[in-house]
Amino acid sequence: MCIHLKPIEDYLKSIGYLEVYRGQVWSENCREWIYFDAVLNIAELQEKFKLNKTIVVHDYQDVKVGSELGILCTKCFDGIMGVHPNASYAK
Repeated sequence: MCIHLKPIEDYLKSIGYLEVYRGQVWSENCREWIYFDAVLNIAELQEKFKLNKTIVVHDYQDVKVGSELGILCTKCFDGIMGVHPNASYAK
């Protein structure tokens, strides 16, 4: 995980979020993505970590392949994803 997102990963694990997947997803434009079995509070993460413009919100909704909400580092192509709050299986 890139240095821009590593503190967020560590924080999420410290509060008990369960990592369910780590690896390269989608395409070669994605380096390493981590998926957590939780709905991430993006506004809280943005405030707590003072995320700069290289970190963007990834909001993907699809009823066929699944939905996700998280943050991406546009510099390193890493991401931290959670369950989309609109998904039927959101916790």
